[in-house]
Amino acid sequence: MRRLSIDPPLDSEAYAHVHQVRVRFAETDAMGVVHHANYPLYLEEARVAWLRAVGHDYAALRAEGIDFAVIEAFVQYRSPLRFDDVVDVHVAIGKATRMTFQVAYLLTVDGDPRATAVTVHASVDPEGRPARMPAWAKAMATDALG
Repeated sequence: MRRLSIDPPLDSEAYAHVHQVRVRFAETDAMGVVHHANYPLYLEEARVAWLRAVGHDYAALRAEGIDFAVIEAFVQYRSPLRFDDVVDVHVAIGKATRMTFQVAYLLTVDGDPRATAVTVHASVDPEGRPARMPAWAKAMATDALG
């Protein structure tokens, strides 16, 4: 069942948070382009930084028995990222249900869109069973993105 319903905007002003990532040489292929498998790592780093910025450190959430499992991910590659690029990963929480929420991302270099992405997360307990979404997460979600 497909859960993605956000079309990530190309306007960085639509995003609540931005986190910078510098592309490391080891993340590139023989052509000097970031390998597609590294994009989810950039998304995760930015998402965890966003949670910390809004007062919900991920380690503390896990200690409280809450985890946000990635259950779906989509990346649209628009233009390559290359070694030593400073990438602004823009993050916005979107649509939420009782147990899931979506996050939209825009990856830019010097304001130039390089990729958009969406991840869908399920709220789960320490055993991986579905759990009710924390009220603060649901309150932060917006349907404006999708």
